[in-house]
Amino acid sequence: MNVSLVGLVVGMALGFAGWFGGFGAFLLVAALGAVGFVAGLLVDRGISLREFLDPEERKRR
Repeated sequence: MNVSLVGLVVGMALGFAGWFGGFGAFLLVAALGAVGFVAGLLVDRGISLREFLDPEERKRR
């Protein structure tokens, strides 16, 4: 999926959340989107959650 297309979808989701749910829903969607983005990066790079949270684990590799 193209990066600009992903940005478009995220922007539309945030816009709909802000329009229909108010500012609180906008912030919730933005926060959950950020969590999903970080999880996707971890999966793409093949990093486990333990390695991500423990800096000593990364040094041992």
